[in-house]
Amino acid sequence: MNIIFMLIIASLIIAVVFFILFVRSVKSGQYDDVYTPSVRMLFDDELVTEKSKKESNSN
Repeated sequence: MNIIFMLIIASLIIAVVFFILFVRSVKSGQYDDVYTPSVRMLFDDELVTEKSKKESNSN
């Protein structure tokens, strides 16, 4: 029974540490990218066209 309490305490400590790290990263602005999601599909199209041009030149 003691091991269950120790595991619960250990998991709560780990959860609190991860929550603190998450809040810290949000406050530092790590997730504040508002430009890239709106143009992500444009980046994918450019990569596909470059690959197809390289393949056509090599044949």
